[in-house]
Amino acid sequence: MTKADIINKIASETDINKLQISKTIEAFMDITKDSLGKGENIYLRGFGTFEIKKRAEKKARNISKNITMVIPAHNIPFFKPSRHFIEKSKKQ
Repeated sequence: MTKADIINKIASETDINKLQISKTIEAFMDITKDSLGKGENIYLRGFGTFEIKKRAEKKARNISKNITMVIPAHNIPFFKPSRHFIEKSKKQ
C-alpha cells in the first residue's frame, strides 16, 4: 500500500478532502523523523512504538577486495508493534 492508497482510503472513509489528509500525513512523517533524529521515541498506544536503536561498532569484511573494515557505532530507526497490533494482524 502506498501513501496515495492510504490517502484515498482515508478520504473514502471520512469526509476529509485529500489535500488535508496529505498535509496531515506529511506533518506526521516530518514530526516522526525530527523526533527520532533527536533521539526521542514515539509511543502510539494500540499501534506501536517508533524507537532509535543503537548499533555498536563492529568489524566487517569486504570479500571482493579482501579487506577488513570497521563499521562505526550508529543509530537506526526501529518500529515495535503493540500487542494489539500483532493480534489484529494475525487474525487477518
